[in-house]
Amino acid sequence: QVQLVESGGGLVQAGGSLRLSCAASGSSFSVNFMGWYRQAPGKQRELVTTFTRAGSTNYAGSVKGRFTISRDDAKNTVYLQMNSLKPEDTAVYYCYAEVVIMSRTYAYWGQGTQVTVSS
Repeated sequence: QVQLVESGGGLVQAGGSLRLSCAASGSSFSVNFMGWYRQAPGKQRELVTTFTRAGSTNYAGSVKGRFTISRDDAKNTVYLQMNSLKPEDTAVYYCYAEVVIMSRTYAYWGQGTQVTVSS
């Protein structure tokens, strides 16, 4: 019933910026929280940042001070502003959301968007 659609990935030079977006579409659902994970080649998927409905956030230590998560509640959309990008930020970035549908909780993942940072 819910689909997460990601956009904004691409190629960027080291030190550059990129903004990712993730929109949750569907009907008769509410969002508990949304966030971002990433998976680099040969590595496990790791948490980047999350943003709850109440406004709580957390960031991986490797991105603190460089990445910022924000959201638009009216559009059920979450954004990831990435600044001062480094080659080690290269990964597939996945949006995720925990939603409530008919009083039950479900987790959804976006399709993933490639971010490549060149040196």
